[in-house]
Amino acid sequence: MKKVFNIIVLGLSIAFIIFGGTTAFMEPGSEADPLVSKSFVEKKIEELMEYIDQKVNGSNSSVVEGAWAVVEVPEGKSLICYGGTEIILRSGRATAISIVKSGIENGVTDVTAGRDLKMNEEIEQNHLLIIPRTDSRGAYSVTHTYWLVKGDYEIK
Repeated sequence: MKKVFNIIVLGLSIAFIIFGGTTAFMEPGSEADPLVSKSFVEKKIEELMEYIDQKVNGSNSSVVEGAWAVVEVPEGKSLICYGGTEIILRSGRATAISIVKSGIENGVTDVTAGRDLKMNEEIEQNHLLIIPRTDSRGAYSVTHTYWLVKGDYEIK
């Protein structure tokens, strides 16, 4: 009986080593358990960050397209915007610059208020304004102003 027990234990030990114990006895650095260096990991992290930046920016540029920019406009100057530009007055006082075309005044769209602002009409702080066309519409700074701008503009 002792001989049978020893044979069973020996058989189970061999089976464990061959079939079930391979993961426990893997050689570090082998194909099954590769070692990596710190520089390899850092390189992979850098590649991942570049990939994420490209997806967010749409290019290799460091400026995010379509992001809001803080624009400072001195007193007495105008913020003239191109079509599709969005602006928000953050501080200071400003008035709208509209245009007259075919006898009709075309204002600056105040999305927050749900109406068009006419020439020299006061712009409320924190209202989202949209300039529909590139035709010299924008805002005149009565005092020194700060704006959030998304899109193309000129300060004149």
